Amino acid sequence: MAIKFQYNKTSLQDMNKQLRIRLRALPTLKNKESALRVEVKRAKDEASKLDEKLLEKMAAYEEMTSLWAEFDASLIIIKDVDLSIKKIAGVRTPVLEQIHFWIRDFSLFNNPFWYMDGIAILKELAIIAIEHEFFVRKMNLLDHARKKTTQKVNLYEKVQIPGYEEAVLKIKRFLEDEENLSKSSQKIVKNRLSQMEEVA
Repeated sequence: MAIKFQYNKTSLQDMNKQLRIRLRALPTLKNKESALRVEVKRAKDEASKLDEKLLEKMAAYEEMTSLWAEFDASLIIIKDVDLSIKKIAGVRTPVLEQIHFWIRDFSLFNNPFWYMDGIAILKELAIIAIEHEFFVRKMNLLDHARKKTTQKVNLYEKVQIPGYEEAVLKIKRFLEDEENLSKSSQKIVKNRLSQMEEVA
């Protein structure tokens, strides 16, 4: 990215200002990037744990497969999921608060005695599955923010800061050269005037 500038003091001040802004922002961006990296790893680890837990639970209930054929899974419905928002390194992330279930009315006398246990098992599996999905989405959200922050850090570090430093250096050299030329031309004019005065 070529930085546009003019060879004057106003442009020099503007380039210095832009450079200072980026130099001040860079450590904050780096801290944000590392904080997001940690949070992405934490969310990924949590999602993996929940995935393993879900598989373990489902394997434990596998022996009851024949009973599940009798069970009416529509008895339990996920009614609502309460979420709140928490900022992590400036990124708004959802926090899972509570999962609300609705259990349809059913006859305890006309259905097998283990139906209440079946509802409890389904509820437990649903909670684990929802938490897993929640952490996967949170991980994706944080990872997207981390990637954007990494791009900005790279842009500042590798493109803009060196570009502004180069622009400042070019402007300073040009202004110094201009000043030296001006002083030299003044000396030449002064010498010629003094020579003309001596001749006259």
